[in-house]
Amino acid sequence: MVPLSNPLARTAPVSSVSRDDAYVGSTPSELPGEQLRKQRYNPMLYSSHQALRAGQKLTANMVSAGLTMQMLMWGALAPRQLSATRDLCDRVARDYPKPAWKIPQTSIAGKIVGVSEEVVQDKAFGQLLHFKRDTDRQDPRLLIVAPMSGHHATLLRETVEQLLPNHDVYITDWKDAREVPLSQGDFGLDDYIDYVKDFLKTVGPGAHVLAVCQPTVPTLAAVSELEAEGAAHQPRSMTLMAGPLDTRAAATEVTRLAERRPISWFESNVIGKVPDGYPGAGRLVYPGFVQLTSFMAMKPGKHVKSHLDMLNALVAQDQDRADKIKGFYDEYLAVCDLPARFYLETVQQVFQEHSLAEGRLEHRGKRVDPSCIKRTALLTVEGDKDDISAPGQTLAAHQMCSGLAPEHRYHYLQPGAGHYGIFAGRSWREEIAPRVTGFIRAIDTQGYAPATESKLPERY
Repeated sequence: MVPLSNPLARTAPVSSVSRDDAYVGSTPSELPGEQLRKQRYNPMLYSSHQALRAGQKLTANMVSAGLTMQMLMWGALAPRQLSATRDLCDRVARDYPKPAWKIPQTSIAGKIVGVSEEVVQDKAFGQLLHFKRDTDRQDPRLLIVAPMSGHHATLLRETVEQLLPNHDVYITDWKDAREVPLSQGDFGLDDYIDYVKDFLKTVGPGAHVLAVCQPTVPTLAAVSELEAEGAAHQPRSMTLMAGPLDTRAAATEVTRLAERRPISWFESNVIGKVPDGYPGAGRLVYPGFVQLTSFMAMKPGKHVKSHLDMLNALVAQDQDRADKIKGFYDEYLAVCDLPARFYLETVQQVFQEHSLAEGRLEHRGKRVDPSCIKRTALLTVEGDKDDISAPGQTLAAHQMCSGLAPEHRYHYLQPGAGHYGIFAGRSWREEIAPRVTGFIRAIDTQGYAPATESKLPERY
């Protein structure tokens, strides 16, 4: 969730506001680090983006209109390149709202079972969503902690789909910060940990938790606290996948940027204020469009090739291939804003100060101690081609959880998997998901229905 670049960084002026004005609902003592005494932000970030988008939409619509006129002139003889190019122009001009989950059913042991979405708990910055299966089958309850990192939780649709046959699945469905009114207060890393603890309490005792990418840190912190508190709803197992538990273990372009930039740079360049017209107007945020630009800038050639493939598929009337690429980008281009406080605290404490890995992370004034965990088994999952959370960063959780017995430690490294391949795609479906199921079933022997497919990962 650390951006690689910001096109407005060199030209936009810096504005300063008081700490209380920047972090609505917070007090000075709640903000970590002397560098967060005064919250700075880029006042041109949102307005510049809106102006750029307006120009892009106008240009794309004009080109689309011209192509439509040519198609009318050609009639039935119109080259397919015209309609294919117009399709791409229309996609440039459109906005991408939060996608629907579109999981109406699942298949369990060859039988189709209906699935409905149920909001179990609704909070200011996120809700607990339950994928309720129309079956009496008993499976382990599993809370998936989705990232709050610029994309909607629906990015984990395939994660949910693959786990539904063998688990009773819940997920954290985070809200777009620009849609949250200022009256709802602010949201920081402490709040994220609180939400995970609260959602686990709602799911109930005996559940399991799985965190993907960024939330591996607050999830480990939450479980550590539940152990220290002796909470009945401490999960029986914790699966941490592709997360920055200790970014010092393996450097990436993301970690190098965070380490060479002071926190003030992030404040001044990538924090913006939500403009009028949104429910969250006036709120300071890390905009989703900045994160999207940063991720696409990591591999621009790949995205150009994908759109050329889409164009060629449309020309060749290979609708299945074109729809597959469109579906991916419908999800990928749908972004949401993060609360500025949460973003800055994550950059500072996770990527710069390595607070959890060094035993200095505090939650509500109390030190978080993962070494106290004894009742929650641990599985870490990494991909050997992951260039965002490189191998070693997630594995470091085992060193932090030094109090766990050897029989409660598991690790799996997926050959050939990049970051997204850990929770979506063939590697996830055929190799990783069965191991998650096998791990949970090995830990939790409560007379559940037999798993339809499982593999046991190796011990750490």
